[in-house]
Amino acid sequence: MEKKLEESKKTLKAKPKKKKTASKKTLVIVESPAKAKTIEKYLGHRKYEVLASMGHLRDLPKSQFGIDIENDFAPKYINIRGKGDLIKSLKKEAKNAEKIYLASDPDREGEAIAWHLAYLLGIDDKEKCRIVFNEITKPAINEAVKAPRTINLNLVDAQQARRMLDRIVGYKLSPLLWRKIKKGLSAGRVQSVTVKIICDREREIRAFIPEEYWTIDLNFKCEARKCTLATELAMVDGKKIAVTSEESAARIKKDLQHQQFAVEEVKKSERRRKPPAPFTTSSLQQDAARKLGFTSRRTMMIAQQLYEGVNVGKKGPVGLITYMRTDSTRIAELAQNEARNYITEKFGTAYMPGKPPVYTAKKDAQDAHEAVRPTDITLTPPLIEGFLSKEQFKLYRLIWQRFLASQMTAAVYDTMGIIIKGGIYTAKTAGSVLKFAGFTAVYDDADKKKEKDIILPEVFAGDVMKLQKVLPEQHFTEPPPRYNDASIVKTLEEKGIGRPSTYAPIIETILGRGYVVRRDKKFEPTELGFIVLDMLEQYFKNIVDAKFTAELENSLDKIADGMMDKNNLLAEFYSPFATTLEKAEEEIGHVDIPEEVSDVRCEKCGRLMVVKQGRFSKFLACPGFPECRNTKPILKDTGAKCPKCGGRVVERHTKRGRIFYGCENYPKCDFVSWDAPLADKVCDECGTNMFQHRYKNGRVVLYCGNENCKTRKDHPINEEIKKMKVKSADKSVKKA
Repeated sequence: MEKKLEESKKTLKAKPKKKKTASKKTLVIVESPAKAKTIEKYLGHRKYEVLASMGHLRDLPKSQFGIDIENDFAPKYINIRGKGDLIKSLKKEAKNAEKIYLASDPDREGEAIAWHLAYLLGIDDKEKCRIVFNEITKPAINEAVKAPRTINLNLVDAQQARRMLDRIVGYKLSPLLWRKIKKGLSAGRVQSVTVKIICDREREIRAFIPEEYWTIDLNFKCEARKCTLATELAMVDGKKIAVTSEESAARIKKDLQHQQFAVEEVKKSERRRKPPAPFTTSSLQQDAARKLGFTSRRTMMIAQQLYEGVNVGKKGPVGLITYMRTDSTRIAELAQNEARNYITEKFGTAYMPGKPPVYTAKKDAQDAHEAVRPTDITLTPPLIEGFLSKEQFKLYRLIWQRFLASQMTAAVYDTMGIIIKGGIYTAKTAGSVLKFAGFTAVYDDADKKKEKDIILPEVFAGDVMKLQKVLPEQHFTEPPPRYNDASIVKTLEEKGIGRPSTYAPIIETILGRGYVVRRDKKFEPTELGFIVLDMLEQYFKNIVDAKFTAELENSLDKIADGMMDKNNLLAEFYSPFATTLEKAEEEIGHVDIPEEVSDVRCEKCGRLMVVKQGRFSKFLACPGFPECRNTKPILKDTGAKCPKCGGRVVERHTKRGRIFYGCENYPKCDFVSWDAPLADKVCDECGTNMFQHRYKNGRVVLYCGNENCKTRKDHPINEEIKKMKVKSADKSVKKA
């Protein structure tokens, strides 16, 4: 027995257990941690490790030009400061990985990031290491991993060409501005054109001369049908009405009283209103600006979050929308079929068109990706509202509704037009009634408010109409409006300036440089913007020429398609630019920026303070800078009195430029309000100025500024003001 036991021990020693070796994982590198978390969930932790590069890791140096003009425009790339530890970490993980996939965004910028990563990690250009996907869903990720490709060097060249063109303009032209105007200025290839567009509009507004015109409304009564009808005078003697003075309006009014009127024609028809196309980057920014009040930058930031993934409870991180930088209206067949099934189930077959709709993109669209749409139509906004921030929810709901609407049938209206004639005068009116909701059941068109039914009485040709009232009204023509986020993006797209990924950065850059300010959500050029533009227009016409800039964008597209060499484009641009730069250096003298001197004396040194332009508004500064650094806000008097101390209520600005109202005696008096006071309206009860609150749905309510007034007892505005105070409690208000 002991002998057998000894042999058994020897056997155990002779055959030791094999140690398990950890299998190597596939390394996937994306741009952001949020995206990494979502993708790793779909691929699985056992076989894949997903890390984030946090955007670019290499770039042109900030401290020097970084382009060797004499050596075929060779760029000098360096590792971005502060990214050293991250680069070391990625290199370490790459050495231990079985495979490496570079999964940065599916655009030129993303392709360039992948190219720089490949260089840092020692990946050969010919290796199939690049994976791309238009949406972060499990099927899309798995499909991408099955079909890796090589890095598209044409896309990389297009990104490099754009980057170097911007560097040439910025680093060669900006120092000229420093020497000729003042330090700290800069010029940009695309941004300068945008400043010109805004300045040109401002010049139109300033040169505009209002013209008087009159409209004449007519109210009729039809005895036979026992009804009344409101119309507008449309034609006089067969010609479109053109009343330009009160005398003409009075003469027509008098003549109308002697006419016999009757219904000449009643037109009934059916009008179909087609659904809008699904969102592109541009239309998304425009609609978010109109409906949600979002800036382009905020829209793209929130859309990026929705694209990269949001934690939706048990499902974990889910990419909620497709890639948000696109100029295409194309929709994947699978997504269309899912939408059609959803429409049939929730709305019925009447709301589903016979064939899936096809929307044509604009002529020069790259059409690289699908339109912006939800990745899963069954993830309805109410279903996931609890997992999203308020802004995320609003933008997701907008995208979800727009996409679903784009796959539905047209809305149908019954329309009626009535023409009434009396002598040489013709009056017209039109009405419409919604017959079938179609796509409007889920979405209101971006360019129109929800159409209200305008029901006209049933009258017939030949019916006698008795004129009851003639209502002339004076009007004046108005200047073109200043650009806002929606209209400037639309204009840039129409003119071919920039591309989907550049609209938001363009706007932020011109604001940051002080060439433009955003006032009441509209862009207004500063004096500095005009001065810089005037110099650029005189010596660098191409830089501020929209057509030239659009042609450059088309050339970049050709590089991306492999139809043009990037160095040829750079050479064609640089040679005349350098010549003009040299000429401008010789000819331009120092440009003095005229200072507006106020009548306010600096209490520290006694000098008269001058008006300066800040990022959001003008302020007073001591001309003795840097010896005296005293500054003061320019307080715009609203004409209203403070309900707490009787001082003036003045207009102020937060650090982000938002307007609010406060007492001039701050900090002694702490009265503040987001709502505008009305100088010409006071409370009947206590004599305090009324304030105007505007709800998000457009409804306006007036209320007394005195919170102790009897009229404020149980007033719904009290709860609204309380909410606003809670919302802004953690935000620091600029002591302007």
